[in-house]
Amino acid sequence: MLPLKSINRRQFVRGAAAAGLSAFAAPAILRSASPNERLSVAFIGVGGRGGGNLRTVAGDKFVDVTALCDVNRQNLDRAASQFSKARKHVDFRELYEKTSDFDAVVVSTTEHTHAFATMPALKAGKHVYCEKPLTHNVKEARLITEAAAQAKVATQMGTQIHAGSNYRRVVELIQSGAIGHVREAHVWVGRAWGRQSDAESRQNRDIVSVTERPQEKMTPPTHLDWDLWIGPAPYRPYHNVYFPGPKWYRWWDFGNGTMSDLGSHWIDLPFWALKLGAPKTIVADGPEPHPELAPASMMAKYEYGARGDLPPCTVSWYQGSYKPKIWTDGGIPKYGSGVLFVGDKGMILSDYGKHVMLPQDKFQDFKRPEPFIPNSPGHHQQWVLACRTGSPTDSPFSYSGPLTEANHLGNVAFRVGKKLEWDSKNAKAVGCPEADRYLGREPRKGWSL
Repeated sequence: MLPLKSINRRQFVRGAAAAGLSAFAAPAILRSASPNERLSVAFIGVGGRGGGNLRTVAGDKFVDVTALCDVNRQNLDRAASQFSKARKHVDFRELYEKTSDFDAVVVSTTEHTHAFATMPALKAGKHVYCEKPLTHNVKEARLITEAAAQAKVATQMGTQIHAGSNYRRVVELIQSGAIGHVREAHVWVGRAWGRQSDAESRQNRDIVSVTERPQEKMTPPTHLDWDLWIGPAPYRPYHNVYFPGPKWYRWWDFGNGTMSDLGSHWIDLPFWALKLGAPKTIVADGPEPHPELAPASMMAKYEYGARGDLPPCTVSWYQGSYKPKIWTDGGIPKYGSGVLFVGDKGMILSDYGKHVMLPQDKFQDFKRPEPFIPNSPGHHQQWVLACRTGSPTDSPFSYSGPLTEANHLGNVAFRVGKKLEWDSKNAKAVGCPEADRYLGREPRKGWSL
C-alpha cells in the first residue's frame, strides 16, 4: 500500500480517467483547498466494522474526530475514551441537528439504516464514506445516488477489495482485450448464511440455524437502545436472533443476506472490468422464498446489453451450495469463492488476492499490458484525500449506487420467482407489479429520507 505522498494527484486523476473511474465534480471550495487542510469527521456506528473504520480514518494525520454516534453505549463510551473532545450521540438524527463542526461523515451502521444516516450528510453538503451495501433496497440506492450527484461531494462505499492491486491488474487484462470479448462472467461465494437446509446447518455449525421469526420477547441489554437500532424498519421485539453480531443480516427486515453483502465485493470486479450498469433482465433460482429470511443458497443471472464497443454479456451469481457448472465439472481450479471471466480467447479466474489466465499453457508466455490503473493509496486514505483535495475515489456513489441496485435486484427476482425485465429509467420491473413491494418500503413513523 502506497503512502499518500507517493502518488501525485495529477497522475491519479489521469490514471482514474483512463480506467473509466467515476470522478465526482468537486465544488470550487474543494478544488482550491490546500493539501494541508484538516478534515473534521463525524462517525456514525463505532463498534465492530465501525470501530475499524474509526481507527483507520482517524489514523490519518489530517483528520480530527469531532462527533461520535452509536446506539450501543458500550461502543460509544469505548470510542469516546479515545476521542474525548468529540461530542457523543446515541441518535444520529440528533447528531445532524448541528453540522457546523464536521466536514465529512463515516457511516458504519447496520444495513437497514445506511441510507437514513447517509442522506442527511449529502443534503448538508458533507462528504460521506458508507459501509457496504450502500442501502437496504433498490429505491434507497436510487435516491442516494441522485442525492450524491447533486451534492457534488466526495463519496466512497466500503468496498475495500476494490483498492487492492489484484483487482486492478484483472481489470487491465479484461479491458485491454487479453482474453478477447467477454460474453459471460461467473461469481460464486462459499458463505451459506441465511435460511439453511438441514445439510447446510450441519456444515455451518458456527451459524445459528433459525427458521421463523421468534414470538417470545427478550429484554434488550441495558447498553442498547433497541428502538433506535430498529430505526426505519418494521418494529420487532428484541431477541438475540437479531443482536449481537451479524445475525440481523439474514432477516429481510434488516438485511438482504449474502447476495447484497458479499455481492458488493465480488460482483464489484466484473461490474468494474466490464463497465456494467443497469441490467436488462434478472432471473434467480433457489429454495422456496421465505417471507422472513434470506436464503443461504441461491443463484441469479443478469443479462446486460452492449456497452459501447463491448458486446452483450451475462453475469451469474452463485452462493452457498450453488456453483458454476465448469467449477463442478473440474474445468477450472476450485477456488472456494471466485470470479471467472469467459472470453473469446481464454479465461481469467480471480479471487480477492490472486488471479490466473486459463488455459495456463496458452498464456505462459503472455506479455501483460503496462499497468494503466494507478495503485490506490488505500481505500480509506483515498476518500480522505478526496475530501481534502477534490481528487476522485474508486467507488463513489455514482458507481457503487448502481452496483448496489443491481445486487438488490438479484434478491427481488428470487423473491418474486419470475424473470424480471428491468426498466432502469423508471426503476420498475416491467409487467411485474408484485416486485414493487421488494424494491422499497415505507419507513417506520419518525423516519424519512
